[in-house]
Amino acid sequence: MDSLRRGLVGRAHDLETIRVYFEEAPVRGGALLVLGEAGVGKTALLDAVTAAFADSGHRVLRAAGVEFEADISYSGLHQLLFPVHEEFDALPPLHRDALKAALGFDQGTPPDRLLLSNSVLLLLRHIAEHIAVRLIVDDAHWLDRASGAVLGFVARRLVGSDVGLLTAARPGEGVFPERGSMPVHELLPLDTEASGALLDSHFPELAPRVRRRLLDEAAGNPLALLELPAALSGPQLAAMATLPPVLPLGQRLHAVFLTRVQALPEATRAVLLLAVLDGTGDLAVLRAIGPVDDLAAAERDRLVTVDTATNRITFGHPLIGAAVVAAATSVELRQAHRRVAKVLEDHSERRAWHLAEATITADEDVAAMLEEAARSTLTRGDAVGAVNALIRAADLTPERRHRSRRLAEAAYIAAELTGELGSASQLLDRARTLAGEGQSLHAAAAAALLLINSGGEVGTAFRLLMGAVQTGDHGYDANDIALVEALHTLLLFCWFSGTTEFWPTLFDAVGRLRPAPPAVLSVCCRTFADPARTGVAAAPELDALLRKLATEPDPTMIIRVGSASVYLDRLADVREPSWRVVRQGREGGGPVRRHLGALMHLCLDDYLSGRWDEASALADEGMQVCEEHGYRFYRWYFAYVHAVLAARRGKFETSRALCDEVVNWSALRGARGAELFAQHPRGLSAIGQGDFEAAYQQIIVFNPPGTLASHVPHALWAALDLVEAAVRTNRQVEARAHVRAMREAEIAKLSSRMALLVACAESLVDGDDEFAVEHLEAAVGVPEARTWPFDLARARLLLGERLRRTKLTARSRVWLRSALDTFDQLGAEPWSARAATELRAAGEPVAQQNTASLLTPQEQEIAELAASGLTNKQIGERLFLSHRTIGAHLYQIFPKLGITSRAALRDALAAQNR
Repeated sequence: MDSLRRGLVGRAHDLETIRVYFEEAPVRGGALLVLGEAGVGKTALLDAVTAAFADSGHRVLRAAGVEFEADISYSGLHQLLFPVHEEFDALPPLHRDALKAALGFDQGTPPDRLLLSNSVLLLLRHIAEHIAVRLIVDDAHWLDRASGAVLGFVARRLVGSDVGLLTAARPGEGVFPERGSMPVHELLPLDTEASGALLDSHFPELAPRVRRRLLDEAAGNPLALLELPAALSGPQLAAMATLPPVLPLGQRLHAVFLTRVQALPEATRAVLLLAVLDGTGDLAVLRAIGPVDDLAAAERDRLVTVDTATNRITFGHPLIGAAVVAAATSVELRQAHRRVAKVLEDHSERRAWHLAEATITADEDVAAMLEEAARSTLTRGDAVGAVNALIRAADLTPERRHRSRRLAEAAYIAAELTGELGSASQLLDRARTLAGEGQSLHAAAAAALLLINSGGEVGTAFRLLMGAVQTGDHGYDANDIALVEALHTLLLFCWFSGTTEFWPTLFDAVGRLRPAPPAVLSVCCRTFADPARTGVAAAPELDALLRKLATEPDPTMIIRVGSASVYLDRLADVREPSWRVVRQGREGGGPVRRHLGALMHLCLDDYLSGRWDEASALADEGMQVCEEHGYRFYRWYFAYVHAVLAARRGKFETSRALCDEVVNWSALRGARGAELFAQHPRGLSAIGQGDFEAAYQQIIVFNPPGTLASHVPHALWAALDLVEAAVRTNRQVEARAHVRAMREAEIAKLSSRMALLVACAESLVDGDDEFAVEHLEAAVGVPEARTWPFDLARARLLLGERLRRTKLTARSRVWLRSALDTFDQLGAEPWSARAATELRAAGEPVAQQNTASLLTPQEQEIAELAASGLTNKQIGERLFLSHRTIGAHLYQIFPKLGITSRAALRDALAAQNR
């Protein structure tokens, strides 16, 4: 059956169970009953099994129960045995005649049931003497009773023969009157992974949120997974049109579920309709609407379960609810929605939706209620629900300008949060058509976001949106949602631009807000834009916002406070709220952009706090989410994370390639902020390779010595790197100037990490050894410093180096050993090599790892060739690599072996191989 598993998604276990039962059972022969709900894939499973048996050389006889033939005696048995009717003549006359008479091949007297049953069993055993026989019976619940009785008799008497009987039926319905203790295999709905694979194989272009909705509605039912999308329109599949509250069934699902619902009494269907539309399953709500005594018929038919203990009603399958809706007329639906709305006075969002579904003409009151519902929905993180509410509100809006405004807001949310950029574009086109000459701020923000995600230039997007802000009629009202959202978007554009050009215009607009800018916008403008100059003053306000995050439900607020926390090193305080946003995004219920923001904040916190493996995994997830949802602009966030981790771990070629990718991408889009980010890991790679001149040149691109670059907040993270690179290249004047700038900006007050980095930088330029050592020892002894393992280890390394150079070798070994242990734990190989070299120089032997465990096979080969005296060009010619690639590999090999030059290679390899 292996060949069939490729075409039958999610059923490998079921196929294997059946194979083992019939082919590996210790006693040959037997019967197996497969039970599964309608549409769960019983027929597909039997098709696969049938093909597998045929491929194995078995004789397969197959039949299926047919509902309209259920009263025709032996119709099922006739189907099953017709292919072997010529074998009847091989039986004794009594059994031959019984078979022919019962199955209509002869005019004889209908035989006794026992005689016929024995005749069928004798026939099957006769055929099995020459070839294994497998009987496959589908839809056994619809077999005629006479055939079922015979097969039930046969099923119990197959042991010891090479005859197997496999049947499939729905649970709770008659199968064989005498099936006795026939073993049962339950065919369960597909799991989430298999459901997704099946859906993707047939509908690969589904919009992500439509895909999620279909998976939820189908609940693992393969028929539903294939039929529900087929009943939707092209725009609905692409999320460019709103999905209905209850999905249409489609023809085959209609036949499976609707017929059962239509057979119910009218009163029962009416109660079920109210239960479906209410959606909570709360019997108290249903009782408030009307009597619920009429549910008994639905319970008997297993359509619903009523649990009096929990006071809830649940449907046997989500599609039963869809069938209830499909069975109702439009008038019945509207009336039911109105009845439900009447009992939801205290639930404004749900009430608004029910009134909207009960309304068929324009109604501003209902539209306004839906707009307000969209606000509440968005605050809970349901961006898709907010978009749907605004689209429906627009449909019910009488006035064109208000209709345009609501569509524009839906477009903005779709572009900014949901990842449905195609839908956002269409909504924006509709809004613009209705608006005529002018456009709302939401429309301008949506257009700007679509522009940067389609490869447009950041400066153009900024000017487009800022122009809309400056010409808007909002009066700079701080309570204007569209205005505040536009300013948050502009803040990001300023940051993306990496220049000081746009910031003054933004600050002017924020400063004009009345009565005052919202707290999170105000804080972000000071801690995220230029923390070196305004971060310390804003820290108390940021801390106040952080204290509220534990119970904050709004993902947007969580991410914005997180952004404000990045350069003040408060991301640990946003960690748990960020994980809530990630979990919500993974489950498909959260805003995609907020999912990305939370991933980025967690990546950065992981990087700073030493959780490097988790940072790498989350960066991979971020790249995947960007790709799946079309947010390609934000991919560089996660490329940076991978680049900086690779630089710290000594994977310099990988880091360089990622940095080149970011730089090349950003150059086409005017996203100089991303380009400046990429300089950071480039500088770290150079330091890791001991090339401090290259490090200096890389870092001054975004952080000139003697000043903390204006509105380039990431310059704070490279301040110590710049000082060390300047000191190591004899640029003492530049190094001291930069330390002076760090002191004057008081960046040590931003966080315990910044205080540690400032102390390290000061020690590098301080000529007084005793004072420098005391200062550094005090810095590394601060308990908060342990929060930053790499930075703390780096400080200990610098302290150990300083002590060793002042002949205090015994004290130096303590700090150097501590630094080495931390670097080893982190996997920071270049730094481990540097600490190990210093420790050896301080007189403490350091066990070197065997080259084989340090070097990759290719690195080992390159090291040996280089040690033999070959040049990079000669090695490259042997290995079909460029001489530059060979050089890059050697840069990674030297720190791993604890050496700094090519001349030491031979001795290092010899020592490792002893």
